[in-house]
Amino acid sequence: MAILGRSNGYSKVDKEDPEELIHRRAQFLIYKVMEQAKCRRKPSFIRIRLCRLKVKIGRRLKKLRKSVSVSISAARIGVYKQVMNQLKT
Repeated sequence: MAILGRSNGYSKVDKEDPEELIHRRAQFLIYKVMEQAKCRRKPSFIRIRLCRLKVKIGRRLKKLRKSVSVSISAARIGVYKQVMNQLKT
């Protein structure tokens, strides 16, 4: 019946030594880093090729977009000049 006298059934634990706490925390962090290092894989050849291909396609699209915008602005200027010449005559 001694258990009924306590509210939660746990006995009070002495406080830990601060150095022990720091040491245990450092061990845990080391363990986490080691687990992450173990999980990392070397990037595959296909993945590297795919990344390079994406960059190449992106550059081509950027160049195409610039050339289209330049040609559209040149066409606008040409149409504007023709309209102005027609209005003058």
